[in-house]
Amino acid sequence: MNQTSTLRVRVRNIKDETSTIKRFTLESMDYSKLPPYSGGSHITTFLSLPSGTLERQYSLFNTTLEPGLFEIAVRLAEDSTGGSRFWHQNVQAGDALTVSFPKNYFPLSFQAKHHVFYAAGIGITPFLSMMAELAEKEHSFELHYAANSKEQCAFYEHLRTVYPDRCRFYFSNSEGTKRLSPKLLLDHRIGTHVYFCGPERMIEDFTNAAKSYGYPSFNIHWERFAPPVNREHKPFSVNLQRSGRQFEVPANTSLLDVLRKYGINVPYSCRVGGCGTCEVKVAEGEVFHYDSFLTEEQRCSKGIMLSCVSRGKGKLVLDL
Repeated sequence: MNQTSTLRVRVRNIKDETSTIKRFTLESMDYSKLPPYSGGSHITTFLSLPSGTLERQYSLFNTTLEPGLFEIAVRLAEDSTGGSRFWHQNVQAGDALTVSFPKNYFPLSFQAKHHVFYAAGIGITPFLSMMAELAEKEHSFELHYAANSKEQCAFYEHLRTVYPDRCRFYFSNSEGTKRLSPKLLLDHRIGTHVYFCGPERMIEDFTNAAKSYGYPSFNIHWERFAPPVNREHKPFSVNLQRSGRQFEVPANTSLLDVLRKYGINVPYSCRVGGCGTCEVKVAEGEVFHYDSFLTEEQRCSKGIMLSCVSRGKGKLVLDL
């Protein structure tokens, strides 16, 4: 992410949505309207920590009646490496922050006859802006939203008030409540597009089910908030074909991070394999693809990989 295209914003207020999720309302420093954005957009936030600048991406929405504001929601992760903990413990109303302009790697498909959103936990956030856009344009949609309980269901009252007939809730800790199941995908008519956001296992289960039920691939959409869990944790080596430089990529480090560490200016944005910005060309070697961006044809060609999440087997030679 290039910080030359950033915005300075102020935290207008902070609200506890649940015991672990806070909503932050951001406004322009000069009180002008912040840039518009489409449903599914996100921003990158740049947090100044003693260890350096920490970049984190959050979905954009606006539950207020006032245009020109950004809102994000941050869940406090138990294994936080600094991002969510900093937001929850250090950020205060009135603080000035640096954020990127909005970007959208999870857009709505307006070829759909009907849109169905499946959310779990903090995965509700990209759907807030998507539903608002569809409602404004009077398009057909519905939401299926799973949480541990009503108390842990972020934006529950907002959703029930604004979209009373379009939301179904599933609370795993409540007796007599149905669980969110991939079998619900069987209930949708032809022409429906489905969207998934939540834990990795949920995304994988619903995506696989949609494919097995015959949904065309272009009708299936999902967004991750974190890189997928890699099945292959082994280190690998990288040779750069043009310069002859060689690097080792440790098991717990991405290829992108290693390349940038040694001054190879690979552009990047989402860091979760969803946007394609960090694509590099592969001259030789086998790649384990963990992205959600490349097509099967592109993966089979063996000529490219996304350096933020995908990994090599043994040794790779890159066209760099």
